[in-house]
Amino acid sequence: MGLSLSPLALIVLLACLTALHQCNGNPFRKNNPFRHHHHPRFAKHNYRDALTKSIMFFEGQRSGRLPSNQRITWRRDSGLSDGAALHVDLVGGYYDAGDNVKFGFPMAFTTTMLSWSVIEFGGLMKGELQNAKQAIRWATDYLLKATAHPDTIYVQVGDANQDHSCWERPEDMDTPRSVFKIDKNSPGSDVAGETAAALAAASLVFRRSDPTYSKLLARRAIRVFQFADKYRGPYSNGLKKVVCPFYCSYSGYQDELLWGAAWLHRATRNPTYLNYIQVNGQILGAAEFDNTFGWDNKHVGARILLSKAFLVQRLKTLHDYKGHADNFICSLIPGAPFSSAQYTPGGLLFKMSDSNMQYVTSTSFLLLTYAKYLTSAHQVVNCGGTRVTPKRLRTIAKKQVDYLLGDNPLKMSYMVGYGPRYPQRIHHRGSSLPSVANHPAKIQCSAGFNFMKSQSPNPNILVGAVIGGPDQNDRFPDQRSDYEQSEPATYINAPLVGALTYLAHSFGQL
Repeated sequence: MGLSLSPLALIVLLACLTALHQCNGNPFRKNNPFRHHHHPRFAKHNYRDALTKSIMFFEGQRSGRLPSNQRITWRRDSGLSDGAALHVDLVGGYYDAGDNVKFGFPMAFTTTMLSWSVIEFGGLMKGELQNAKQAIRWATDYLLKATAHPDTIYVQVGDANQDHSCWERPEDMDTPRSVFKIDKNSPGSDVAGETAAALAAASLVFRRSDPTYSKLLARRAIRVFQFADKYRGPYSNGLKKVVCPFYCSYSGYQDELLWGAAWLHRATRNPTYLNYIQVNGQILGAAEFDNTFGWDNKHVGARILLSKAFLVQRLKTLHDYKGHADNFICSLIPGAPFSSAQYTPGGLLFKMSDSNMQYVTSTSFLLLTYAKYLTSAHQVVNCGGTRVTPKRLRTIAKKQVDYLLGDNPLKMSYMVGYGPRYPQRIHHRGSSLPSVANHPAKIQCSAGFNFMKSQSPNPNILVGAVIGGPDQNDRFPDQRSDYEQSEPATYINAPLVGALTYLAHSFGQL
């Protein structure tokens, strides 16, 4: 039977063949790690809008004196005497979540992940790059103050127990702004190692645009890491009553020493750090099978980060980290050998009931970043004989981000201000209380609980805030008192910035 085509069909066929030839015949596409437009060109989500909002959120978390270009305008200056209790300047930085305490451990991790987002995907960010850099700088300016004195880090401002006994706007705070520190006598290798990682990663972000600032960050990172390594111990030993159970270091400090060294290796290229990793990697848990990456445990992040040195820079001595990274990836692949991850019926990665979305965003970021490294090296993941391609990793990451943005059984976006339906009663003091502009008079400590307990939507929209998210059965009650599911946090958003940048770019939205 002969093949007869209509003139229209011939035109379509010719167009397809031409496009195919162009795609395969372009020599510049061959080694570009971003050459994957595997996703259909039509995106259900506006990733660019979500990206803009995910960065804007950080402006709503600012402590200190707000700049004239502040975009979340219902916020005002706060914490202007922070540090005075110990005669130091600790004004600035971020409130980590829905309260008014400045916790140094998650703030440093947030900074590292925002920086990593920019390092891997900043070249695709277009107009959002400046906003992302400003979000990083707001944190690093504070971390430089917190590490100004050698062998000392000021790791917290505010007493969490007293702060939590009030429901107050940050602008009205009258709970004690106690200052807590680590030093030689009361060490904290975990928070110090993470702070070193944050400063080192950020030094790469500013290397071209502000070399002087970049060098300052790198020098400080080196000094802080020496302190972390020399005076070893978890910070929650000496500061247990203050930091536990909020940001207790449950995983110990070994992961932060490996993670800090990995970032200093990448930022300084000094062989000292490569040697440190080779000598200490196993002792510090490089090969452990812990597959949770977040503010407490950095092992998985360090494995992915160090795999780049092997995959892309061909550092043969770090060969093992490809295997360690593969083990983590294999744990996520449904149906693969060694798969251990739990998913909700609607398809969301589910690690734990308290602030689960932080693991969704951090894992999505790692999947996309590892896919980038694998693509550069023309490699795949090996899961007990099953080959898993970079494309598969990107598909899994996209599915997680899409769920977060509304592709879920409740058709609910878990990013405030994105999409037609999003959480209305988030667990966040500033968002849930009338703004200073609308209610200039002070709202006292306990008076605020009337607003906290109300069923009314929050009066101030904390644009871009991603909250803890649904439970293991995809349910979400949208109750303000439910901090496990309804509280936003800086470390939920930070890795999402990188993931959204990649997705916006791959759909031609940037």
